[in-house]
Amino acid sequence: MTEIAIIRHGTTSWNKAGRLQGYSDIPLDEEGIQQALKLGQRLSSENWDLVFSSHLIRARQTAAIIAQELNIDSVFEDKRIGEAGGGLIEGTTEEERQEKWGVNWKQLDLGMESRESVVQRGLSFLEEVVTENKGKKIVLVTHGSFIRQLLDTIVPAMHPTPAMKNTSFTRLLFANDNWNCELFNCVKHLD
Repeated sequence: MTEIAIIRHGTTSWNKAGRLQGYSDIPLDEEGIQQALKLGQRLSSENWDLVFSSHLIRARQTAAIIAQELNIDSVFEDKRIGEAGGGLIEGTTEEERQEKWGVNWKQLDLGMESRESVVQRGLSFLEEVVTENKGKKIVLVTHGSFIRQLLDTIVPAMHPTPAMKNTSFTRLLFANDNWNCELFNCVKHLD
């Protein structure tokens, strides 16, 4: 059995402002750094083998803090677990989107990455990771929309997957070609 901890990165200034980040490379704010530290301390009570991160700075910073707490020397970056691209809506709030494109902005072609593209790259990454690391415990630091779209696919009973909290911990188990979600969106380390 392979175990994966899927982690959403810590908070950023854009999270707090309600701005969609997508591919935009926004760093953690001070609270996000503290959240990552608390999660790293929580995970340190278990033995983890590897840490993977999205290539975006908010995930890389979160992963580096967690890896340090786990005494893991290397964090492996992979663009396949980056956030879903937001196209023209990156950097905007819901109010700004409605103002600019109307209430039906989601039906417009604004250059957003398709669900199919996000899921395809996510599944490619997961297949490779579980094939090459059977029986290991792996921390994967990524992004909210990416996590939701991936979980909707590999654990369909969860659909629609609720919004992910910053530094939430979701535990997935992979055995006999099946995914099972043992813990979802847990942030007890922030209490």
